[in-house]
Amino acid sequence: MATQDKKRRDAAQAGFYLLVIGLIVVVANMLSAKVYHRWDRTQSERFTLSQGSGRLLGSLKSPVQIDAYIKTGLPQLDAFVRDLTDLLKEYERAGKGKFKFTLIEPTTDELRAQAKEAGLQEQPFGEVSATGDDQASIAQGYLGLVFKYGSEKAVIPQLAPGQTDGLEFWVTNKIREIRDKADNIKHRIGVVTGKDELKLSDTNLVPKQGRGGGSPSLQNILEQAFPFYKIEELDLKDGANEIDKDLVGLIITQPQKDYTEKELRRIDEFLLRGGKSLAVYASAVTMKANDASMKATLSTHGLDKLLSGYGITMNKDAVLDYGGQFKIPVMSPQTGGVTYIRHPGIAHVVNDPRYSDDEKALDTSFAGFFRMDEAIFPFPSSLTLNKSKQPGDVKLYPVARTTPAASLETGDSLDMKLREQWRPKPPQDQRIIAAVAEGRLKSAFADSPSEEVKLTNQQAPQASRVLVISSSEFLTNPFAYAGNGPELGGQFQMFGAVGGDPQLQQIGQFYTKHLTSTILSFKNTLDWISGDADLLAASAKLIGVPTLSYQSVSKPKFKAEADEAEMKRKDEEYKAARKTIQQRVQWSLTLGAPFLFALFGLLRWRQRESQRDGLKAA
Repeated sequence: MATQDKKRRDAAQAGFYLLVIGLIVVVANMLSAKVYHRWDRTQSERFTLSQGSGRLLGSLKSPVQIDAYIKTGLPQLDAFVRDLTDLLKEYERAGKGKFKFTLIEPTTDELRAQAKEAGLQEQPFGEVSATGDDQASIAQGYLGLVFKYGSEKAVIPQLAPGQTDGLEFWVTNKIREIRDKADNIKHRIGVVTGKDELKLSDTNLVPKQGRGGGSPSLQNILEQAFPFYKIEELDLKDGANEIDKDLVGLIITQPQKDYTEKELRRIDEFLLRGGKSLAVYASAVTMKANDASMKATLSTHGLDKLLSGYGITMNKDAVLDYGGQFKIPVMSPQTGGVTYIRHPGIAHVVNDPRYSDDEKALDTSFAGFFRMDEAIFPFPSSLTLNKSKQPGDVKLYPVARTTPAASLETGDSLDMKLREQWRPKPPQDQRIIAAVAEGRLKSAFADSPSEEVKLTNQQAPQASRVLVISSSEFLTNPFAYAGNGPELGGQFQMFGAVGGDPQLQQIGQFYTKHLTSTILSFKNTLDWISGDADLLAASAKLIGVPTLSYQSVSKPKFKAEADEAEMKRKDEEYKAARKTIQQRVQWSLTLGAPFLFALFGLLRWRQRESQRDGLKAA
């Protein structure tokens, strides 16, 4: 009888516990419908909406409406639509009434005509069977977004169902575009011309290899993807006139001619208005376009007279970084194996968390390199920071450095042609190649006033900023820049470039994979110039998920006298060490977790048995 009573009590107790658990689940679900929050511990906030996107919605004067045209019926499409819906719901929650969306699947002729009229483009979708056979599923439909804000409309005509990374970036970017257009918000930025400079309109991002027309330029990309920035050419004309005060900032690209002192004083005058920015993409390493010999002359073209006044001295040298040199794998015609082409004059700067703040290679908190894992700096010069040049409240700090294995080349000229051996000059040390000065800047010419350019302010009434990225070809593809043939003008323009260097063009094709980070860095810098850096977190999602890094495995360091065989041996050792770590992680996840779980179960079983034995003994 006692045994039966105990069983009934245990059953009643178990039922009560199940009832309580059920009530907890029901209440939790009811609360989740009212109060929703998703915790995202990823560095790039991959699974949640960035705060900047939410603040953008808060700046809207009226709600923005998105009509999301979708296609379902295939596994990949269904998964993409779920992710898209989740993202739009995140926008809706963050918008607090200023964001509305509607899902539309055009299943009728009327809806399909509506989608086409809105500017969407019908596209095919195909998926190979997951069972491993040769069957494939094909569908046709619309997958895109239509934006409506005030009297303006905008459209993303096609979305790729296999690419969810960066989706928030494009949605937020389009909201910003339509807001600026409707609310008449302008960001005017001047690009200095008249110095035979590297132009944003130059078509040297990709190797042309005799193609006619259609070659992209950085300016084309900006106009199409980021039309809210108005880039204007600015000819200083020997400093004859003041710079337009309505410009939010200036950009200087690599010049071939020297700046006059009066022109530099006009730039200084512009910055001293306060709330202005200057970004300099130049170094002392000057090379001519379409010159396959890659001969460089070393000259700062007068920029050092201006920049040193802000505490950033551009040195007349070329930095060769042997610890972080650019390299590409190629097939060796002699051995048939993989070898590497290296160029220490092109610094491959990697965000290595093992460096301290004073040695950090890439400052990923700075707008231009926000959350970036790497950046390429072709043909940099070293920078020297001198805080005594500016008042104490002006911040002066580096945002990019080489590895400690960087040497300097000086003189008036330098051969930058690819070759098997490079002979650096000691000493080797870490060099600053990008830096920022920001605050209430004092005039760069405070110690030498001029009667021609009289300054209203000797110090900016509010913070102005100067960025120097000391890389002469940061904004282009250095191998396409040197290896492309010259453009033919007139009636021969349709033939595009003629001639060029096939080897440099081939290497330039490989270099194009780094252009995404270059373009994103430049776009983020435009945000920084305009003071609208709130959307950097959304921009960072365009990069995607970074690969795993193994801090216990050091990247190979190459000495100046190392030959190709030594470099190849160190590369293989590095790959083998990474593979060993990867295998350990794999086996730990495959066997380690189940083993620990089984061990925990065994210990719990033994604990219960001991408790039962104790009860029997009692």
